[in-house]
Amino acid sequence: QVQLVESGGGSVQTGGSLRLSCAASGRTFSVYAMGWFRQAPGKERELVAAISGNGPYTYYADSVKGRFTTSRDNAKSTVSLQMNSLKPEDTAVYYCAQGQGAGMRSKATEYTYWGRGTQVTVSS
Repeated sequence: QVQLVESGGGSVQTGGSLRLSCAASGRTFSVYAMGWFRQAPGKERELVAAISGNGPYTYYADSVKGRFTTSRDNAKSTVSLQMNSLKPEDTAVYYCAQGQGAGMRSKATEYTYWGRGTQVTVSS
């Protein structure tokens, strides 16, 4: 059984930073791409960052490019999302998700396993 557990959410002011982590268990971690999604109230879940299996490739949504960085530690089966220069519009529940293979995917339906999410709140 695959389990993904996020940690590191919280409340910060505009311009602040947070680091989210996601610990995975249940299958060979390095094989699978990982994604970070977020969902704000009344909005669809959107992909903000992804990293390929073994981690040579990354993707960032335009809205977070230059501010967010994702990385993975395959030895520890963890993936992280460093969020800098946070804005109120970054407020959402953030989820990590594990893909179906090594390649990054953009749609939530293309990710097989999900964490429960962690709240990020950015106040102005």
